Amino acid sequence: MAADSFFTQALVYLSAAVVSVPIAKKLGLGSVLGYLIAGIIIGPAALGWVGEEGKDILHFAEFGVVMMLFIIGLELEPALLWRMRKSILGLGGMQVVATAILITSIAIFLNLNWQASVAIGLILALSSTAIVLQTLNEKGLMNTVSGQNSFAVLLFQDIAVIPILALMPLLITDVSNKASDGQIAFIDQFPSYLQTIIVLGAVASIIVAGKYIIRPVFRIIAGTKLRELFTAAALLLVIGITVLMSLVGLSPALGTFLAGVVLANSEYRHELISDIDPFKGLLLGLFFISVGASIDFNLILANPTSILLLVAGLMLLKGIILFVLGRFFKMGLDQNLLFSFSLAQMGEFAFVLFSFTSQNNIIEPALTSKLIAVVAVSMALTPLLMLINEKLILPRIGTKEKDERETDTILEKNPVIIAGFGKYGNIVGRLLMANGVGTTVLDYNSDRVEILRKLGLKVYYGDPTRHDLLHAAGADDAKIIIVALESDEQSIELVETIKKHFPHLKIMVRAGDRFDAYEHIESGVNHVYRETLDSSLRMGTDALKLLGFRAYQAQRAAHKFFKYDEKALKELATIKHDKKLYLDTAKNRIAELEELIKADLADTQSTNDLGWDTESLRKQF
Repeated sequence: MAADSFFTQALVYLSAAVVSVPIAKKLGLGSVLGYLIAGIIIGPAALGWVGEEGKDILHFAEFGVVMMLFIIGLELEPALLWRMRKSILGLGGMQVVATAILITSIAIFLNLNWQASVAIGLILALSSTAIVLQTLNEKGLMNTVSGQNSFAVLLFQDIAVIPILALMPLLITDVSNKASDGQIAFIDQFPSYLQTIIVLGAVASIIVAGKYIIRPVFRIIAGTKLRELFTAAALLLVIGITVLMSLVGLSPALGTFLAGVVLANSEYRHELISDIDPFKGLLLGLFFISVGASIDFNLILANPTSILLLVAGLMLLKGIILFVLGRFFKMGLDQNLLFSFSLAQMGEFAFVLFSFTSQNNIIEPALTSKLIAVVAVSMALTPLLMLINEKLILPRIGTKEKDERETDTILEKNPVIIAGFGKYGNIVGRLLMANGVGTTVLDYNSDRVEILRKLGLKVYYGDPTRHDLLHAAGADDAKIIIVALESDEQSIELVETIKKHFPHLKIMVRAGDRFDAYEHIESGVNHVYRETLDSSLRMGTDALKLLGFRAYQAQRAAHKFFKYDEKALKELATIKHDKKLYLDTAKNRIAELEELIKADLADTQSTNDLGWDTESLRKQF
């Protein structure tokens, strides 16, 4: 029956995920919030399809967090960690210490004993690695200033779990009532100081084994050329570390993270990531559903005022601390708000740590249940709060900041205006400047503007889609405007603004891909530049040279490809809404291009040796 129950629960969880997440994504809520809502719906609060027996799934799903930390570790290199040391140790360390001290002080003020207060302060200082990283990755915010700082803080918090767990046994006041738990029984038999040594020894063993044992083992396994065996070995590594960390009372996620960092420079890094990533994604989804299902609404309904006040008070306290630290580390207002909102919740490690404190009578069971409910509610609210910040707060706050910046008079008028000075506009602008062409640069990323100014570049902060800012930048007298915004939606909006208010300007616009190019061509823009086209053709040209083609032949082939593809682009833009006609025309143009290039090279090389990848060509259309 137990097995039947497990598979029934698995069916419910997976069905909830498949149904709820696409709906949530369609509504713009994000997958994490979709998983959490699905958990609430199938949990005891609503349909009641999962209950106490669902705890097996929860333990299984927690393995997704373990795998996520392992992959994060693999994607980090020790050199990168060293470069991030200021953010990790400075920002992360100050956040944990300041939050823990304040929460501990409040708990003592509320007449809790100091041991329970310290435990609560340390546990609630942590945030949810799983929810925050998943949400930031999903929204494409990991490479922003707030994303990198959030990652640094979460990384420090995960590392801080080691000393926190090492400290917990020292807070036990009644050893006779200490509960026995299979996961920590191994170190229970030792004095507190020896437990600390064992914990540190386990961490050291992972680092040493990763460097001197695991790599040779993977080399042997890779030699068998059996993909399934390599996958099994990767899972064995993660599970083995999980068991070891559980035996010594440490977070399995932290142990696998350390192993991932050690293996970050391994030649098998990419294979490990590709083998484990599908398991990680599935199990993380189940974990989020489990969090939603585990919210004790009966307890919340019995104590609604105290629970909601605790959630609001703790998240507000953490948010204020994060915001102050963000200002101290000179983050822009928009980035700082995202940073503060994303980390204001409590984390998944609280479930494990509160379980430990309850079993060992550090915190009373009734208070532990209430705090666990607070943690779950705060985690469930996080994606929603980030959405509110993104849709409601940032636009208003951002407009205020833009208005303050726009009151500064732009004292120059140049023949060229560049809207957007990111990775694309930066190169275009520097080329023009190096050739003595006067340019006025506008960018809406406040943090990037500050960095560029420190580099000696004159960049003005503002939203280029606003005609009043373009007027202040000299659009009435300029000749060319280069639209290099990173958002294609904003690029289209800017083009519309230019055509309406400054029709004399020649527009040169960056397009992310050919379908974005279609939009600009349809709006009447003649100078459209696909971001990756030139670099792709350069790589193809170099590949032909390496295969033995003469330099002139390769360059001529690339030039013909470019001219024909640009011609086909404009033709296809006019029929993109008719799917059948579009596909038929694109197919014919691909065939024509192949024949054209083959015929052009027929005098010097057989068409059988050309090796054109027709499938890749078709995918471009």
